[in-house]
Amino acid sequence: MRPSDTKFILLTILFATFALTSICNAQTQEQQTSFDSAIEVARANMQADKATIVSAAMQFSDQEGAAFWPIYREYEHQRSTLDDARVSVIKEYTEKYPKLTDAEAKDMAERMFDFDSRLATLKKTYYKKFNKVLPALTVTKFFQLDRRVDLLVDMQLESSLPPLTNAQFAEHAKEQAKQSETATQEQ
Repeated sequence: MRPSDTKFILLTILFATFALTSICNAQTQEQQTSFDSAIEVARANMQADKATIVSAAMQFSDQEGAAFWPIYREYEHQRSTLDDARVSVIKEYTEKYPKLTDAEAKDMAERMFDFDSRLATLKKTYYKKFNKVLPALTVTKFFQLDRRVDLLVDMQLESSLPPLTNAQFAEHAKEQAKQSETATQEQ
């Protein structure tokens, strides 16, 4: 393993650990305000840490860096705007959990699929932009790195969210049945 690979791995682990640690503690509705602020702090830290990781891992020459960084900042700005939609779904999920309805779950899933689709489109667009000023191998290396960082962030975030389990669905179904029964009796 090259020293630059080791450095990249360590930076990535540090990034994933520190940038999103505050999110892991926010799992109940009473903590929603702190969860919202934790997300904002984590996003700000993530952007700064990600630029550090990219810089260390890519090891651009001065010429490559001059071509890469303006496009990267534009990409990250567009990405941040797109990530707002994802954050919105995550916040809604934490607010409504564990009493999430079937319709709400379906809506959130569809919005996340839309986010994934829009993110793929954004990456394809910027892949082309980067390829106009940098070699394809360099651009591919960047997007591989970007994907790895995304996976680490997703794993950290997903591990901090309450899971939807069969037991919760069964409990929710029982609760809906009781509500339906009560409504029928009242009529």
